[in-house]
Amino acid sequence: MVLTIKVTAADRTLYHVAARQLNDATAWWRIAQLNGMTDPDLSTFTAPVTLALPAIDTALDAGVPGVAA
Repeated sequence: MVLTIKVTAADRTLYHVAARQLNDATAWWRIAQLNGMTDPDLSTFTAPVTLALPAIDTALDAGVPGVAA
């Protein structure tokens, strides 16, 4: 089952969403990739948008591939 959330411009960026939902702001790209997005900025959203969230990956040292914490 895929977890989804609704976001708006008030959520500011995918960095903020990733920090709140995945406990790792650098994992914003995982949310973006799963939802076909390339820009972490949410300020242009005029209506709530549903985003799928990836599972929290405890095996990653950091949210960015190839970067060690």
